[in-house]
Amino acid sequence: MREKLKKLTEQMNRYFAGRPELIENVLCCFLAGGHLLLEDVPGVGKTTLAKTFANSLGLSFGRIQMTPDTMPGDVTGLSVYDMKTGEFVYRQGAVMKNIVLADELNRTSPKTQSALLEAMAEGHVTVDDTIYALPEPFMVIATQNPASFTGTYPLPEAQLDRFMMRLSIGYPSADEEIRMARMNMDGFAAETAERVLEPEDIDALRGAAGSVHVSDGVLSYIQKMIDSTRSDPGIVLGASPRALLHLLAASRALAFIRERDYVKPDDVKQTATHVLPHRLVLTTEMKMQQKRAEDVLEALMLKVPVPME
Repeated sequence: MREKLKKLTEQMNRYFAGRPELIENVLCCFLAGGHLLLEDVPGVGKTTLAKTFANSLGLSFGRIQMTPDTMPGDVTGLSVYDMKTGEFVYRQGAVMKNIVLADELNRTSPKTQSALLEAMAEGHVTVDDTIYALPEPFMVIATQNPASFTGTYPLPEAQLDRFMMRLSIGYPSADEEIRMARMNMDGFAAETAERVLEPEDIDALRGAAGSVHVSDGVLSYIQKMIDSTRSDPGIVLGASPRALLHLLAASRALAFIRERDYVKPDDVKQTATHVLPHRLVLTTEMKMQQKRAEDVLEALMLKVPVPME
């Protein structure tokens, strides 16, 4: 399993040179069974990342370009009347794929957002009172542009809480950008990524990540970190119990990626910076001081005692 994971990581890094931490976090989110929110400016490779990841895993890939007129049926699918049989037949929506890219999720209506929310939360969709199970594994990679808010519908806290991690790709360095240009000239695209894992490998990797040992001290450390966000005067809405479970699962997955069978406090600290900030709602005073949730969380983590075992 270590060799297979290493092969997957190497292939992903071929498409995103110089960004091993980004690839590590994407793998961490997937192995932990979570959904991912990519928040960044246009054109930095969010779609390429999702396509490359799906192709490398050998999984089906679906893309939903979210716009104000995107309907829930475009996401979940709908029943269509078949004139030959005289019956309604279910036509699958774009969500019926293993890896689903919801591009510019905050540009679609709350009604359509909620349709995707059911799929993320329940692992199925409901069309005309009939439940249709989603394929396994299932992961939503949603994107949104933080630089433009015109004509957008900000994601509610309940939906943000469904995402295990929020990541930002950022602009590449000069060397990375030149390499990207050369890859483009050579026809090196996401579609050319080869499958490196079999379905049974994916199940085995997820199972191994979920069996990483967590000591009582580290578990208590995670709970105290979550609880500190609920009592801080600068935070209106702290992390939920779901956030604790997500932080726990992500920490175990990160420890597995780093070839350990136990979780260290450092694993918790690193994953917390991607698991918690998008769930925190700051007070008006903190916003006026131009404080970010990441800044508040960093200060909180310094106050939580680290287990010494």
